[in-house]
Formats: sequence, structure tokens, C-alpha cells
Amino acid sequence: MGMISEFKEFAMKGNLVDMAVGFILGGAFATVVKSLVNQVIMPPIGMLLGGVDFSNLKVTWKDAVVENGETVKEAVTSNVGVVINDTISFLIVALVVFLVVKGMNEAKKKEEEAPAEPAPPPAQEVLLSEIRDLLKK
Repeated sequence: MGMISEFKEFAMKGNLVDMAVGFILGGAFATVVKSLVNQVIMPPIGMLLGGVDFSNLKVTWKDAVVENGETVKEAVTSNVGVVINDTISFLIVALVVFLVVKGMNEAKKKEEEAPAEPAPPPAQEVLLSEIRDLLKK
């Protein structure tokens, strides 16, 4: 029973839950970025480069073997366009993560630079200061 309770304590730690939420949001964010790259960014770039559709850009190493209208062996290709799209997706995600981390670091730095209020003096010092002031009068 000790191992189950130990695992439960480990699984319910705040950092682990925060990390799980980060992974889930990261996966969703990656899907949005991939869609943004494939559907919004790459079509105009392809148009500017003479109508190239990067998702279909391939280097064919060996042509497909077709006999009687049926493909016997698939073509051997390197899907360069997919790599280009994925590279652009990665760069966008990396840029966003960099900006988020930079913003968090700046916020943390401002928090550390903010002067902390001095701690109140101990009760003994306050009492002695009051006695001193009364004696002066």
C-alpha cells in the first residue's frame, strides 16, 4: 500500500500537473502552428516562387514500377517540401517559446529588483524606543 500512496503523492505534485498541462497545450499549439504554416504562410511563399506547392515538393530517387496499370513498386522519394514546412513550423514554435521565456525572465527580474519593505523592528526595540521618547519628555 505504501507504493500506491507514494505514487499518488508524486502524481499530485503541482509541478507534475503543471508540466502535463504544458504538454497538452504544447501539442495543441503545435497543431495550430502546423495549420498556420501549411494553410496561410506557405501558399503565398509558393506563389512568389512561381507556384511551387511545398507540400508536394519531392526529390525522386527511383521511379515507381507500373505494370498493366498497377503500381508494383512505389517510387523512392525524399519529401523535401514536408521538411521545409516542418522546419518553418519549428521556427515559429521556437520563436513563441523564446518570447514567452524572455517575458517570464523579465517579469522575474523586475520582481527581484523591486525593493523589499524593511522588516519591522523587533518588539523589544519598539518598546525601548517608546521608553526613550518618554524619558526625553
